[in-house]
Amino acid sequence: MSYEEKLQLVNTIAKPIASKKLSKRIYKCIKKASKHKTYLRNGLKDVQKHLRKGETGLVIFAADVFPIEIMCHLPVICEDKNVPYCYTPSRQDIGIAMGINRGSLMVLIKEHPEYKDLYTEIKEAIMTLSTPL
Repeated sequence: MSYEEKLQLVNTIAKPIASKKLSKRIYKCIKKASKHKTYLRNGLKDVQKHLRKGETGLVIFAADVFPIEIMCHLPVICEDKNVPYCYTPSRQDIGIAMGINRGSLMVLIKEHPEYKDLYTEIKEAIMTLSTPL
């Protein structure tokens, strides 16, 4: 499926959503972070637990989750903890980037020296996406 076709399947609350170019950078960063297991948190329970414990990083949500009620409280937690977040169109693509065959609802990426430049570039892009007009 193309990026535009995936956008047709996203939930209405999925904002800010990453552009096609930013999504590719995010998937690349997830792929690099998955090589360092302690720098990537995967799944609803794991991300939620570590956010509440005070871990920081980038939170990437899948925008095609149904029902959305299972994770709609997490963007508020991210805002309270000042953790940047954004949505990507497909949970399957997040899973593929991590090297697994199943989709993933969300990931928390922590900074690592190996992909620090890509991480900061994505973080700045997310911050500009989420600033109010």
